[in-house]
Amino acid sequence: MDSKGFDRLGRDASGGTRSVKIMIAGGFGTGKTTMVGSVSDIKPLTTEETLTQASAGVDPLIGVTDKTQTTVSLDFGKIGLNDSLVLYLFGTPGQERFWFLWNGLFKGALGAVVLVDTRRLASSFRAIEEMERQDVPFVVALNVFPDSRTYPVEEIRDALDIPAHIPVVSFDARDRASSRDVLVALVHHLKERSAVAVESR
Repeated sequence: MDSKGFDRLGRDASGGTRSVKIMIAGGFGTGKTTMVGSVSDIKPLTTEETLTQASAGVDPLIGVTDKTQTTVSLDFGKIGLNDSLVLYLFGTPGQERFWFLWNGLFKGALGAVVLVDTRRLASSFRAIEEMERQDVPFVVALNVFPDSRTYPVEEIRDALDIPAHIPVVSFDARDRASSRDVLVALVHHLKERSAVAVESR
């Protein structure tokens, strides 16, 4: 419990519900909008626009040639993991030209999920670097696409230079239960970090 009487991820001292801001980040076309849409308890807010010829050469479509829309601001959804914890989900835009929005989106975030497309690992390097720069706890979620190859988790961890204490999980962003499992993994990770911080005081 902190000085305000809250377990940072659970019910407050009066028995109320704790609301937590979570970022859903990753490179262009890694499935952020899909994940928010599949797991949200409410109709998600999206800011997707149609990709046009004007974006040719700006938004590289290698590995995502079927993509027709892209997020230009944010995605927003909400999920209650139980009767004492509600997660507010903020999906970031993936294209480099919209990265300037990230600083504002990350304010107040307790944790994040970084989506990775194993066909295009480099597309998520920036998101991982941003988590480390802003000191936001995160888990890495490997979004399984139909034509994705299966790699051992440790191989992906090494390729992305992800420290051993950061969870790496595979999931399907289209599936609600699978996406929810990623968020549960993040909550467990945040609780473990909180416990370690308390013990080190």
